Amino acid sequence: MSAAAIACSRGAAALGFRCRSLMRLPAAQVGCPRSNLSLLQRFSSDESNGSRACLIDTLALVKRLEKEGVPSKQAEAITEVLNESLESVAQSFVSKPEMQRSEMIQDSNLWKFKLEMKGSQDHHYALLQRETEKLRVDIEKMRSELRYEIDKVTAGQRLDLNLERGRIRDGLRDELAKQSAETTELITKLDRKILTLRAQLDAAKHDAIKFCIGTLVSISTVACQIAALSVRVLASRSDRGDHIHRLLR
Repeated sequence: MSAAAIACSRGAAALGFRCRSLMRLPAAQVGCPRSNLSLLQRFSSDESNGSRACLIDTLALVKRLEKEGVPSKQAEAITEVLNESLESVAQSFVSKPEMQRSEMIQDSNLWKFKLEMKGSQDHHYALLQRETEKLRVDIEKMRSELRYEIDKVTAGQRLDLNLERGRIRDGLRDELAKQSAETTELITKLDRKILTLRAQLDAAKHDAIKFCIGTLVSISTVACQIAALSVRVLASRSDRGDHIHRLLR
């Protein structure tokens, strides 16, 4: 095997040792692209199966470069540079103990954070319960005071209403008595006026009857006198006619 292949095998072994500790973390925590992580996972699986494989087949790469017309030394140099690049990439990853220590620190911090959060939640919950109980007591107190004020105002209004009702009743009673007295007085006056008018009507009726009787008597007397006068005139005329008739004979 060439020197480039040996270097590639060593770099791949070192890279495989480092990348196995990264297989349990997502790509975002490791700090590398998903394509590199998948490549490392494939390499780790190959190494776990017992085969000491590289990320690239150095022998096949050298042969292909030679087939393309690249000299053997240049092909080996290219392969060696590629292995060095892989080693530099592998050095940027952390080891498994460091990763485990970081996980333990993170778990400890997370556990502390959970405890702090739980304590804070319990504290805030207790404060909230105390505030709620205080608010409930204040609300009950305000409700009692409001009920007392409402009852007080209602009683005062009821008393004022009863007093006003009594005053209105007394005023109405006095007004009704006054109106009844005035009505009685008016009725008495009307009765007096009616009696006076009735007496006046009776007197006028008697006067009219007397006047009618006098008028009738006067008319009868005049008629009798006219009738007597007419009879005398007729009698005188008849006597004159007879006298003239006698003279003519």
